[in-house]
Amino acid sequence: MAARTATISRKTNETQIEVSINLDCTPGSQNAQVIEISTGIGFLDHMYHALAKHGGMSLTMKCKGDLWIDDHHTAEDSAIALGTAFKQALGEVRGIRRYGTGFAPLDEALSRAVIDICSRPYCVTDLGLKREKIGDLSTEMIPHIFYSFAIASGVTLHVDVIRGDNDHHRSESAFKALALAIRQAIERTGGDDIPSTKGVL
Repeated sequence: MAARTATISRKTNETQIEVSINLDCTPGSQNAQVIEISTGIGFLDHMYHALAKHGGMSLTMKCKGDLWIDDHHTAEDSAIALGTAFKQALGEVRGIRRYGTGFAPLDEALSRAVIDICSRPYCVTDLGLKREKIGDLSTEMIPHIFYSFAIASGVTLHVDVIRGDNDHHRSESAFKALALAIRQAIERTGGDDIPSTKGVL
């Protein structure tokens, strides 16, 4: 089977980002999972690490952003770069399940993520976060991270936190739910069909 990997570089006046991804590093895949994240925002690193770990992916991300301004550009651009790399690694949408659903609890918090790898980018989130920040990451950026990833990767994405009191738990369960949804959606079916009645995605 062809390797589903990509390495991309994204450089602007606000951020410099390098991302490498391998979509096929689940246990038993013969590919060692390597996760190295450095964005300059500790909680964002933690979320991307959880996404890669539970998504069965190897992910290396190095980001240098204008954090002396705020966290916006780093959070947004890293999600765009991740989505771009994901789309490139996946290649033509053929021979995969296409749809994925993930539920992830973290103590009192429970989240659901549903993804459609369909080349129709759209994102709806309902996270119910109340704190202004978690660590050095503004909570208003968390739904924007999901949005930026969805638009860059060309997927339809719905992420909902169903319940939870602790915003750290709510956020982490949301990223883990997305990881599980991605893992299901990109699973190879063993065929070579395009999973659409249109015959094209």
